[in-house]
Amino acid sequence: MQQHVKKPQARLLVKITNPLQDFPREVKVLVVASFFVAVGFGIVLPAIPVFARTFNANNAAVGLIVSAFAITRFASGLISGKLVDRFGERFVFTSGVGMVAIFVGLAGISQSYHQLLFFRAAGGLGSSMFSIAASSVIMRSVDDEHRGRALSVYNGSFLIGAVAGPAIGGVLSVISLRAPFFIYSAMLLISGTIALFFLKSSRGAENSIASPALHMTGIREALALRPYRIALVISFLTTWVLFGLRSSILPLFVIEKLHSTTAVIGYGFTISALFQGFLLMRGGRLSDIKGRRYAAITGTSVIMLGVITLIFTMNPLTYFMAMAIFGIGGAFIAAVPASIVGDLIDGKGGQVIAIFQMAGDAGMMIGPIAVGLISDHFGFRASFIVTAVVFSWAIVLAIKLPETRKSHLGQSAITSEISSSD
Repeated sequence: MQQHVKKPQARLLVKITNPLQDFPREVKVLVVASFFVAVGFGIVLPAIPVFARTFNANNAAVGLIVSAFAITRFASGLISGKLVDRFGERFVFTSGVGMVAIFVGLAGISQSYHQLLFFRAAGGLGSSMFSIAASSVIMRSVDDEHRGRALSVYNGSFLIGAVAGPAIGGVLSVISLRAPFFIYSAMLLISGTIALFFLKSSRGAENSIASPALHMTGIREALALRPYRIALVISFLTTWVLFGLRSSILPLFVIEKLHSTTAVIGYGFTISALFQGFLLMRGGRLSDIKGRRYAAITGTSVIMLGVITLIFTMNPLTYFMAMAIFGIGGAFIAAVPASIVGDLIDGKGGQVIAIFQMAGDAGMMIGPIAVGLISDHFGFRASFIVTAVVFSWAIVLAIKLPETRKSHLGQSAITSEISSSD
């Protein structure tokens, strides 16, 4: 009689790592607050072009609605930078979110195109304030060995919210094109409340890597550095594609050329957010380990592939494929330009961060109007081709980008490399 010995069963141990555990409290609070901003923004995003269309706006006018927000952000960037340096991130972040909440709600009750345009533009000032404040916190509180991952986690909070947002917004838009605006306003109020009660005042923040009392990086000093200039251009071109193109004429392309619905638009944005969210931490880690240049080349190349896919899109399936490619490319490029700026800032740099944000806003501002005009006169595919040609410059600059991580190169090495590259 054989005796059966019970063999111990192997247990699968899954180690769950908290992506926020290596970062200071300020980053954690911003991640949570930004999540609610992202949910609301994702909900309203598919509705904006279609809502503007109800006022008999052509493609260029729809592009202006999208760009108006960026125009105000761009015009108020330096003011917001000064406010951050003077009053601290918590006050500026909370005030900015509150302003956007008010104007988004007013946009939802607009009775004409010009009212929608005004309220949409007015919200840009608040957006400029809270985004510069958030960037300042992250860039000053995290060292360059973790900066790419910290920015990826922060961007990831937007994407996690955006995963559900566009799909919800697409469904809400079928019921009412005004409802998404009211939901977005509510989400912003929640975000501002979180920041008000849990974000520490940052004037002389104890967790800053560099002491803001010792030095303030000036605009002229930053512009003298080639990596900073490259970061500005890459940010401009990337925003042109990932925001300007996607948020203005692409929804109209899906409805008018692919003969689909706003729900399909929302599903496409959700697919893009899912892919980007899944790979975002890997993109940040790649930037920290392999370098900013390596991640920039990877991200810009994949985004270019997405634009080319759009040129040949003939059905919703190919549209979904292009959005997925955009998500992958966005994951690898998202943290790179901001990480470069953070690597170069010494102490306070509210206005240097503001100039960087203004470069992205310029892409949001010029991109929608440019592709709108081209699509009005030559068709949607012509605007995709022009975008591909313009964006090719981002790949060229990524290849020329010097490395900026002090922790990997050493301060003397990075200074020598940046100086010789100029």
